[in-house]
Amino acid sequence: MPSFKHNRTAEDIRREITLLIRELKDPRVKDKMLTVVRVEVSTDASFAKVYVSDLKGIDSAKEAVEGLTAATGRIRREVGQKLHLRKTPEIKFIADDSVEQGVALFQKLEKHDGRGTNDEN
Repeated sequence: MPSFKHNRTAEDIRREITLLIRELKDPRVKDKMLTVVRVEVSTDASFAKVYVSDLKGIDSAKEAVEGLTAATGRIRREVGQKLHLRKTPEIKFIADDSVEQGVALFQKLEKHDGRGTNDEN
C-alpha cells in the first residue's frame, strides 16, 4: 500500500510536469489540450509512468506523447531540480483516453437528463 509520502511525490511530479508541458515549444505538444491524468511512481521511486490525455482524442494524445518523450531529459532534469529529489525517476509517458471517455459519458448523461422525462414545471 502506497504511503502518504509516495502519494505526495507522485502528485508533486504531476503538478511540475503539468507546468513544464505549457513551456515546451514542440509543435506536437504546444497546441494540444493536454491533461496529466495521473502519475504512478514505483515503490523505490526509480520509475514514473505519466498518463497524458487530450480532449481531441487518443490519436492527438499519442502524438503529444511522442513530443514529450523527445523532451524527457529536460523534463526529468527540471522535475528533479524543482522538487529537490534525491533520486529523480525515469519518466515514461503513456497516452490515455480517459478525458475523452469522461466527456462522452457526460454528453450521454446530459442527453438523457430531461429529454426522456415529462417535465411539468
